[in-house]
Amino acid sequence: MAYNPDMQAAHLASITPDIHGRISKRSAELDGVTVTEVTFDVGAKWSEDLKSYARTDLCELPHVAVVTAGTLGVRMTDGAYREFPTGNVMLLPPGHDAWSVGDVACTFIEFSHGNDYYDAD
Repeated sequence: MAYNPDMQAAHLASITPDIHGRISKRSAELDGVTVTEVTFDVGAKWSEDLKSYARTDLCELPHVAVVTAGTLGVRMTDGAYREFPTGNVMLLPPGHDAWSVGDVACTFIEFSHGNDYYDAD
């Protein structure tokens, strides 16, 4: 079998999580793409667990992700609300709050360019 050096792999479960309150993330850096597994434990809410770290009133980063467990509730700046259950692919624009819905943790896998996910200066 031929080896192609351009093929890349990472194992998210082997990456030490970055934890902020009830929200954790594991990021794998591939060439030009960051793949991040985010878990909102039961009761987790961005505005309670990450707001002080991000130093913004709402999450101001866009997200492209697939929900792999649980349900994520999202409210936009304009008041629009939507739930994203397991199996949904979601595109979230900047200006939102998000939380786990119900009594099951929500996990999603996010794809982005570069890992500026929750960086604080």
